[in-house]
Amino acid sequence: MKLPFERSRRRVVIAAVAGVAVVATIGAVAAFSSSPGGPGSSGDPGAGAAAGSSEGTGLLAAASGSAATSQSAAPKETGPCGRTASATPVVKVTDVSVGSAVTGYGREGDTDPLPMAIAATPDGGSWLAWLGTNGKVYLGKLGCDDKLAGTPTSFDGIDLQDVAADANGGVLLLTRKGECHTGPLCGGSSSPCNTMHMVRFDNNGKQVWERQVTNLSASLGGYDNGARFVWWYQHHGRLATDGSNYAAYFGVAITVQNGSCVDIHEGDRMQVVSAGGGLVNHKDAFEVGCSHSWGTRIAWDPRTSHFAMVCATDNNCRIAQPHPYRTVSAGTCDNTLFGGDLVLARSAGYWTAWSQGGTARLSHFTTGAADTTKQTSAKTSHPHLVTYSGRMLLAWESGSAMAAQVYDAGSGATVGAQFTIGVKDHNYQAFKAYPDGSAAYPAAGANSFSMKIARVMPLT
Repeated sequence: MKLPFERSRRRVVIAAVAGVAVVATIGAVAAFSSSPGGPGSSGDPGAGAAAGSSEGTGLLAAASGSAATSQSAAPKETGPCGRTASATPVVKVTDVSVGSAVTGYGREGDTDPLPMAIAATPDGGSWLAWLGTNGKVYLGKLGCDDKLAGTPTSFDGIDLQDVAADANGGVLLLTRKGECHTGPLCGGSSSPCNTMHMVRFDNNGKQVWERQVTNLSASLGGYDNGARFVWWYQHHGRLATDGSNYAAYFGVAITVQNGSCVDIHEGDRMQVVSAGGGLVNHKDAFEVGCSHSWGTRIAWDPRTSHFAMVCATDNNCRIAQPHPYRTVSAGTCDNTLFGGDLVLARSAGYWTAWSQGGTARLSHFTTGAADTTKQTSAKTSHPHLVTYSGRMLLAWESGSAMAAQVYDAGSGATVGAQFTIGVKDHNYQAFKAYPDGSAAYPAAGANSFSMKIARVMPLT
């Protein structure tokens, strides 16, 4: 359903994570491809709980673990960074001073700016992006120790959406100022009309190319019929890559002529850009997908050679696949429906995390309705999900920190006990998966000039 001028529509509850949804970067695919067997797989009591402290690690034995299982897998170094893998999750939190002001969390609403995002690099490091307070989006490289290496660069941008990486650099997804023109509007109040851009950067953090993935131009403003642009409506987005092309899936404003004036609706849009910066007429791309969309999540699936996507939508209040519309999980129109993240299941299909009524669910699906839905013990309105050591990691806000639980990527069964991640949660920021099986999350730092990187170290 599409309604004119939805300014009265709830703006905080509905909306979007990893990342990575989860973004299916090269790192995420590598993490998914790791062996699911061994200690920590479904039913293994050795996958227990851990809690971390700033600039260090902590390890707590799972309540269900035994002395025998705790000795079954000795810690070992994994991946290019040599991170230590253990039988139970270990959390490391690092405070990163970036030397410039970082936008705060604010209300954490679905139309509010995203302060920060992280991306895994194939060598085990990271690109860290953050929204400044001066109309700039900043980008810094992190080493294996999750600390800043070198001097950050910056790009014009009024809102950060996501960052993804590859061996040659990566891509930022951000919004910039655009033009509305005159319309006129059929009703409601005017708001700035903006554009969504991919910005390609090299391994020095320098721009290589930029490509608008909305459609505004000198002759087409946001209030002109046919415009696809970023308005006050929910417009959070995520990136995914097939190893060459990058795809952006994001909320978009849709301008439609209505007699002598225009109505502006909200939906979502997916566009694919080539390695050289040109728009690709891709089989999975579309102009408009879900109607009244939020929680846009995307992942590249190398098994099917498709970009997979899910949205939350008030079109029948459901978690759905766009283009064409297909229901994944039925929800309720009670203003509590939230779409979390999307990850690849172990053998076929996908898992998506979503919430209704303050409780998180995990649903498994392939090309239609979910064949399995598990109601978790996570009491949250905004769950995060990420591929983790051949399994899945579900995380959510718990007081001033985050709680987390490992799940089997095949059956969806819990693995070990819940554990704590000692950073502040944000409703719409995302965990990202790493080639060594770890997962990282960017969070508010010790002050306004820093951020914390919470890394859940890999499992054996």
